Amino acid sequence: MRIVNACLVAFLSSRSSLASAFGGAKLSRRAFSVRCGSTTMATADVASTADAVKLDDVSESYKELLGKLNTITQLNRCASVLGYDQQVFMPKNGESAAERGQQMAALSGVVHNMKTDKALLSLIEKAEADLVAHGGDFEDEARLLAMERKDFLKNERIPTELASRASAHQAKAQQSWQVARASSDFSAFESDLSECYSIAKEMAECKRAPDDDIYSTMLDEFETSMPKARIDELFGEIKESLVPLITKVLDSENKPDKSCLTGAFPADKQAVIANKLVKAIGYDADFGRIDVSTHPFTSSSSTKDVRITSRFTDGTWREGIIATLHEGGHAIYEQNHPPSPYQIDSALSLGAHESQSLFWERHVSLSKAFWRYATPMMKETFGEGFDYSPEDVYRAVNAVSPSFIRVEADELTYPLHVILRYQIESDIVMGDLKVKDIPQRWNADMKRMLGVDVENDAQGCLQDMHWSALAIGYFPTYLIGAATAAQLEHFCRKDFPNFDELVEKGEFLPLREWLTEKIHKHGSRYESLDDMLEAELGEKLNPKYFINYLTSKYSDLYGL
Repeated sequence: MRIVNACLVAFLSSRSSLASAFGGAKLSRRAFSVRCGSTTMATADVASTADAVKLDDVSESYKELLGKLNTITQLNRCASVLGYDQQVFMPKNGESAAERGQQMAALSGVVHNMKTDKALLSLIEKAEADLVAHGGDFEDEARLLAMERKDFLKNERIPTELASRASAHQAKAQQSWQVARASSDFSAFESDLSECYSIAKEMAECKRAPDDDIYSTMLDEFETSMPKARIDELFGEIKESLVPLITKVLDSENKPDKSCLTGAFPADKQAVIANKLVKAIGYDADFGRIDVSTHPFTSSSSTKDVRITSRFTDGTWREGIIATLHEGGHAIYEQNHPPSPYQIDSALSLGAHESQSLFWERHVSLSKAFWRYATPMMKETFGEGFDYSPEDVYRAVNAVSPSFIRVEADELTYPLHVILRYQIESDIVMGDLKVKDIPQRWNADMKRMLGVDVENDAQGCLQDMHWSALAIGYFPTYLIGAATAAQLEHFCRKDFPNFDELVEKGEFLPLREWLTEKIHKHGSRYESLDDMLEAELGEKLNPKYFINYLTSKYSDLYGL
């Protein structure tokens, strides 16, 4: 789905801006490990145990805090399972959605009350005092406390009634979105979508700092410490470079033959291939499952239960197989976090998350080397009807053709899909566009930016579920992730000059371990994606790697 979405409610209720609130504590790159079951210390909160290595060994307050945070996480994981069930298994009707909405609202209310209980803040403050009093090397613990303090202060501003209302409306809106999408009728969703924006703005206004604009506050929920001004800078550079490149590509007469993408390719055989490939790159299906849904997504309720979905269409295989590998990248990230229930061991941001899915989708599975590895498997499964060379397949899967649908777009035009959504939702939030005018604006921008005429709402503004999930500010993370993935590939190739040889042989473990070392194991120890990239790669997010990657690849592919 290009979104970790079934647990989105849990994500929204558990994320903080992650900006350090604890005296600028140095961030540790060590794996974080805590022991909730540590032996209870004697009477005092702070014990003078010379050989203690964890704050919970010397602070009863910190140990009690960990217990409460663990309970909150487990309840959020329950919400994740309920969300996954709604998207994959639950009956598709309004009555069922309403019942699920009540369940999610009740759970959300309980979690919100726990996260805004003054006793939680008291434990944070006491643990902070214990940390200072004891001294020692408690870098991870300091980071966790900083995150939880910031998170508490933000959540405290959200009334319980609003949190429950948001959860209930999300379930209602997702159902009405599905109905509207099926009938291609925006008017059937307009009222609920207006309420989605209203609730999202109400929640952001509660959290907004005096000097922040409301849209940057929304963005911060998904991409911490990446305000609108920084995104405008990144996206402006990307758009300026890609628009003329796309024009040259579309004008080229050296177009790939796409005939190998369609034919007698049954959906069930596509699923067999997709499952083999996603396991080959490193998804551990023993600790997850692979299902089919309307919109592909990944859901994680712990490192030991990470599920992915995809969708397959008889006769055309690219979308289903590539989407499965994309979701596999998300899942590998989730499965390789340090196994704890605390925020410090969760994904840093959704841009970081998307970088992992796009690393595997674009820089591995859309490469020449990958199709030298995978084409024999395709021939074996599809039979004589798939009589194509690896070069044929490589050129076909990378063909550029402006598309109505974001998730089906090629990687060259995909950034413009994201920028279009970013600009529309930003204008709505800032009061420059009305919800009722979305279809007209959408269709006009698609024509202007990609040269396509949108025929109906299902192909246009109803294709994504994000807004129905109150995920306003989410879309930019896709392009942030794409740029990050290209930067990661650049530095990975520096460490592995035999990158292509490894991929061609199906030896993906070294690449996966490299990503774990650079990204996975750090969880949320860094305050932002820029900080993590600067520490691990030597520079902040730099769109030049993304631009250079696309320019080089498509100039070669189209003979520019």
